[in-house]
Amino acid sequence: MNGPVIFDLDGVLVDSEIWWDEVRRDFAAAHGRGWDAEDQAAVMGANSRAWARTMRQRLDLDLSELEIERAIVDGVVERYRHEGAPLVEGAVETVRRIAAERPVAVASSAHRDVIDAALVGIDLVDVFAIIVSSDEVAHGKPAPDVYLETARRLGVAPSDCLVVEDSHNGVRAARAAGMTTVLVPNANVPPAPGTRELADLVLDRLTGLDPALIERTARP
Repeated sequence: MNGPVIFDLDGVLVDSEIWWDEVRRDFAAAHGRGWDAEDQAAVMGANSRAWARTMRQRLDLDLSELEIERAIVDGVVERYRHEGAPLVEGAVETVRRIAAERPVAVASSAHRDVIDAALVGIDLVDVFAIIVSSDEVAHGKPAPDVYLETARRLGVAPSDCLVVEDSHNGVRAARAAGMTTVLVPNANVPPAPGTRELADLVLDRLTGLDPALIERTARP
């Protein structure tokens, strides 16, 4: 049926999750605070409003949430500008191969400035029919909002969409939206326990993605 394929960004197309963590740790250290794995887990999948609020609370800072959001977003964008994109192996080739046959979209928790910097870095800006940030919807992942909005903009039913994710909250969001979900675990930031069982399909590598085959075999 050649339904659209919706890609998450961080951890799926770019290996950038570690950048977010490093930028947040540096920000916390600059304000005399610490930022650990528990803190990082608390912001995974959240949109910018939500993670800025969480950071403000956890770090107990006398800064506005908007100031915190801007500092972190600018820090990550700066990494892209100076270091290039930390590309996931085979991501560009896989997206271009699939885009030649069906619509492709990005649905990401990242701020739009970061999404744009990443797609410029991997030269895929003009490939995606639709790009949606969780900042454009009411709730970030694991709520289904960003995926439902992406389907709406694509003009298709959620059940016709195939989603590629790497995280527990991402898979939960896509499943809640009623979409077929493929998990491609990120080696550097593995998904939480139970994520594999939640996904419709698990692939070791993005290059193994075959939407036509998945559509023929996906469970109802």
